[in-house]
Amino acid sequence: MNSPALEQAAGLYNYWIVIVLMMTGFYIVLARRNLIKAVIGLNIFQTSVFLLYVTMGKVRGGTAPIIPPEVAAAQAKVMHDAGHGEHSTHALGTVSEEIVGSHAAHADLPGADIIYSNPLPSVLMLTAIVVGIATTALALALVVRIREDYGTIEEDRILEIDRADGFPDDDDEDQWIDTDTHSLAGSSPDTPTDSESVN
Repeated sequence: MNSPALEQAAGLYNYWIVIVLMMTGFYIVLARRNLIKAVIGLNIFQTSVFLLYVTMGKVRGGTAPIIPPEVAAAQAKVMHDAGHGEHSTHALGTVSEEIVGSHAAHADLPGADIIYSNPLPSVLMLTAIVVGIATTALALALVVRIREDYGTIEEDRILEIDRADGFPDDDDEDQWIDTDTHSLAGSSPDTPTDSESVN
């Protein structure tokens, strides 16, 4: 015996899928300290948003918003006959009331019973997918550079290295310390060093 609330919840299965994917991606980003896993979690989260918008644009029983050629020809013939040729240049979808009458009269047009799904969410998500791919590529490139510098992609280990290494590495020492005078590069030559101030 199915209750109406259970049937309604089962009918919204697409939103349940979105919620599960969104929470899965969110958990991976927060719980995993591996940078690659964090990028994957962001991609899962992003995919759930794509699904949410695409499913909102779908209409039950709807079809792609493309007028079949035979319906377009029949509509053009009806408009031409109703306007006696004087308004034959009107575009489909912008038919004036004087040609076909009131809104109720639109139901008599050929193809008026066709239900179209909204294409706008899908179009917007195509743009979002392109941006998401570019963002993922940039994130992975940054992870590669971090791996080259730190030797790891574990966030905890990277933070440990940063805390333990407060001074420049041997590779970077030439940029910061003048090896001849052992003074900081960029400091004034008149400033005495530690050895000079002792003497």
